[in-house]
Amino acid sequence: MSESKIIAIDVKNVTKIYKSSNNETRALNDVSLSIYDNEFFTLLGPSGCGKTTLLRLIAGFEDITDGSINLFDEEIVNLSPNKRPINTVFQQYSLFPHINVYENVAFGLRRLKKDTSFIQKRTKEVLELVQMQDYLSRKPNQLSGGQQQRVALARALAPEPKVLLLDEPLSALDLKLRQAMRIELKTLQRETGITFVFVTHDQEEALTMSDRIAVVNEGKIQQIGKPEEIYERPKNKFVADFIGEANLLKGTCLTEGEKGICKLDMGQEISLPLSPKINAGDRVTIFIRPERIKISKSTSENSKMIIKEFTYLGNSASILINANEQIINANVPVEDVKTFKAGDYIKIELPKENLQVIDA
Repeated sequence: MSESKIIAIDVKNVTKIYKSSNNETRALNDVSLSIYDNEFFTLLGPSGCGKTTLLRLIAGFEDITDGSINLFDEEIVNLSPNKRPINTVFQQYSLFPHINVYENVAFGLRRLKKDTSFIQKRTKEVLELVQMQDYLSRKPNQLSGGQQQRVALARALAPEPKVLLLDEPLSALDLKLRQAMRIELKTLQRETGITFVFVTHDQEEALTMSDRIAVVNEGKIQQIGKPEEIYERPKNKFVADFIGEANLLKGTCLTEGEKGICKLDMGQEISLPLSPKINAGDRVTIFIRPERIKISKSTSENSKMIIKEFTYLGNSASILINANEQIINANVPVEDVKTFKAGDYIKIELPKENLQVIDA
């Protein structure tokens, strides 16, 4: 990502409302975000959250209801899609079935009225970039899904757009190919230096590919940050629950401030820093990831914690714990729990540095 932090796309207070004869649907509600030049930026959220709507507004396929969108400091909301230096790769690759790979990629350059020598040079250049230089004469129906996607990427990159938008381009691929294409896409973004804006509902895709992620839900940005920030320090319950697995523990604050103490409903007292807005007596939700929990066997059958379910996952084990009627999920290295089984009484440790009070 560029050290100078040049803003490629600046979305300010954007609202999108779809109206029908009976009602109106607010797909985006006062959304603001900045995407940097040479950044792999991901819009992540569940189906219907507004992420694809935002992508379509940036591309110019739909009109905004309110707000503004700037591309490198230039207002673009009144520009038609073909006037924006932006290209889009869709889930359905939309290759022309009647022409070969070379002509599919060269198509956009011909529309831009580039000279023949440039078209030949640039087309071969981008096909080499996506490792499809040996398939120039093949038709789309002679290619695998992964090969078709590479051709679609080459076609989108050929005109040298300032921004490439990708609308769930991996969702139609099988798991192994999808995993391989994640690496290829990230490598491609680094090699070209083009700003990529990637839309997905897949948390693993977002975490492994992105420089930064915007988590979207119900037409609003829930959190923007680097993958590790989103995963380790979610701002609210939705982000914590949507990204990976989360334990959300209920409790009551006994003291306030940087050295606050909370008593969890399952019985434990824990120490952690509390924000000034939290007072003694307040009910709170405390977040911790399953892999941060440490467990050990208890010698006492008076323990209020018992293993409800033990699931072997290869190099780790998923352990569901009944902790005084609250279910907690721990994910631990399998070598640490080889002798554990359902019904065992245990103790758990919640490391202070991995605990966080989050908004409901």
